[in-house]
Amino acid sequence: MSRAEPRITLITRPGCHLCEVAREAVARVTAQTGDEWVEWDVTTDLELERDFGERLPVVLLDGREHGYWRVEEDRLLADLRRPT
Repeated sequence: MSRAEPRITLITRPGCHLCEVAREAVARVTAQTGDEWVEWDVTTDLELERDFGERLPVVLLDGREHGYWRVEEDRLLADLRRPT
């Protein structure tokens, strides 16, 4: 049996203050839902850097952009609780 990909991806860069705040927000939300999440660093992937480098942090939900710069915790929580 294979594990599903985490529903949330947080795209960040080292030394980014907003990224640190976003990481804490995603952790708070997923503590409530039990969802797993992953973090991708744009400095390790040129394509990520091109696509998202100007708008970090970026939250992807189910592979689609959910928001950037700030995590809307209530909205993310509501969207995670909707059936997929």
